[in-house]
Amino acid sequence: MALNFDQYSAKGKEFLKKASEAMQVEYDDKVAGRIIRAVFHALRDQLSPEENLQLLAQLPTLLKGVYVEGWNFSPKHRIHHAADFFNEVRSRLGATAAHDLGNDEMARRRIAGVFEAMSAYVSAGEMEDVSSQLPKDLKTLILPKQETHLF
Repeated sequence: MALNFDQYSAKGKEFLKKASEAMQVEYDDKVAGRIIRAVFHALRDQLSPEENLQLLAQLPTLLKGVYVEGWNFSPKHRIHHAADFFNEVRSRLGATAAHDLGNDEMARRRIAGVFEAMSAYVSAGEMEDVSSQLPKDLKTLILPKQETHLF
């Protein structure tokens, strides 16, 4: 079976476009790319190795490379609130964090945009599994369309 790098590139660009639109970033592949990478890297450090592999299996090939780039498997500190996740993403953006994420409202919208784009490629069940390993107040960013049922 031959590798189809054009197809991998097209899927990666398609994801980038979906994420840019969901983040409400003018199609700027540099900004969107930095945010996607930072969210992926913050996310992978919060998931179990098994969950990371299950998520990776569903991502487009090009994005798998972004996800695993520089991955260190040593145990990481667990976050307990959405604000901690935002700060983790900001720290991974470094000097561009203020520009790329802005205030907390913009950060929430942009981080949610990455998860929204992911949901176009990753099954609903896998997105639920991912959200189950994160703080509860992040669940609305990962599964925004899910209704809450009261008993």
